[in-house]
Amino acid sequence: MYPFLHREIFKLIRTCADELDADAYAIGGFVRDHFLNRPCKDIDLVTIGKGIDLATLLHKKLGKQSHLSTFKNFGTAQVKFEEYDIEFVGARKESYNRHSRKPVVEDGSLEDDQNRRDFTINALAIGISKNNFGKLLDPFDGLKDLQNRILRTPLDPDLTYSDDPLRMMRAIRFASQLDFTIETNSFLAISKNKERIGIVSKERISDELNKIILSPVPSKGFKLLSDTGLLQLIFPEMARLHGTETINGLSHKDNFYHTLEVLDNVSIKTNNLWLRWSAILHDIAKPATKRFEEGHGFTFHGHEDKGARMVPKIFANLKLPLNEKMKYVQKLVELHLRPIVLAKTEVTDSAVRRLLFEAGDDIDDLMLLCESDITTKNPNKVKRYMLNFELVRKKLVELEEKDKIRNWQPPIKGEEIMVLYGLGPGKHIGILKNALKDAILDGEVENNYENAKLFLDKKFKELEE
Repeated sequence: MYPFLHREIFKLIRTCADELDADAYAIGGFVRDHFLNRPCKDIDLVTIGKGIDLATLLHKKLGKQSHLSTFKNFGTAQVKFEEYDIEFVGARKESYNRHSRKPVVEDGSLEDDQNRRDFTINALAIGISKNNFGKLLDPFDGLKDLQNRILRTPLDPDLTYSDDPLRMMRAIRFASQLDFTIETNSFLAISKNKERIGIVSKERISDELNKIILSPVPSKGFKLLSDTGLLQLIFPEMARLHGTETINGLSHKDNFYHTLEVLDNVSIKTNNLWLRWSAILHDIAKPATKRFEEGHGFTFHGHEDKGARMVPKIFANLKLPLNEKMKYVQKLVELHLRPIVLAKTEVTDSAVRRLLFEAGDDIDDLMLLCESDITTKNPNKVKRYMLNFELVRKKLVELEEKDKIRNWQPPIKGEEIMVLYGLGPGKHIGILKNALKDAILDGEVENNYENAKLFLDKKFKELEE
């Protein structure tokens, strides 16, 4: 017997199913995760023709504590109760039009419903109602595939992926999330059908991409996307990072694999999706800025600035949010070299103040990204960089406590400068504001009103002369 069947919510679902004389089964991700010992609060239930009826009765018994949504056109319903999100669907079979991943649906048997599932591990079903209570239905050896950590489609993978190309992204996402292997025929079918991804909306693709990025070792998913040819279609800017070049015996590293190392390094330390995106995009402009200098080798001058300018277009193409999350990624891409440069040279107060000023509250995330960017295999270099990063961090703390530069606002703003010196709008206001900012960041003027006023008085006299 399966322990989850003794939870109160499942007892109540069984009562409702028996009252309706309906066969009900837990199926899909909930059953899969049960066998993998993964927590799961999303319960998928399939019944023979009575999905909405069962959801309606369960909602009635749960009362006002629950919320019911019905989708009659699709024959599905959803009940939300406490931590549970319960999806109800009548068993169905599907057929597909070549130009759409939306199926034509009709009522079917449990066997039909299991046939339409994407992977054998998601076709496992456990009976809940009186006629099948506690019975495991596993027509495709999904349990064996779970044990062997293999992703395999119930039916012909070529047809499965052609019918609904989003399943190709899901296969790679599950492989990355669960650390599974995609079965050979299935892998080859993804490569064969990769162009079909063009009928899937960008939003659905990005949803799966974000889940890959949030997996424990996201590099696995990106390598699979690259190896199947999907990456070149859905995210060509990243695919272009792939490869090395050698001229006169001088080479550069493969920036695709370097980026994946940085992404994995960041992922060990944080679940922050947008910081992980910053890792993905930190070197995105290297192909566009690559130059070869005779006697020196390859350079990528300005890739941080160009990369920051590329971020909005990439986010727009992938239908990712164009709000403060995009701006956060853009900022980290633009600044990602700054702490590394500091770690290579003498750490001056002025340089650290400017870093604090530009990074603001994102300084800790920026430092984490930069530390993750150290992928050299030379242990002495790693040790030296990390010691210098510690010095930078120490300086950041000291100067923030002393000068309050993080999210800095000028002690005297432009409007007051106009009043103090009888100036109208014009270039002199900008000159005075920038001079004050630079003087404070360079440590020439203390960050307070009195010293700022003395500095501006002197600067204004110079402008008058």
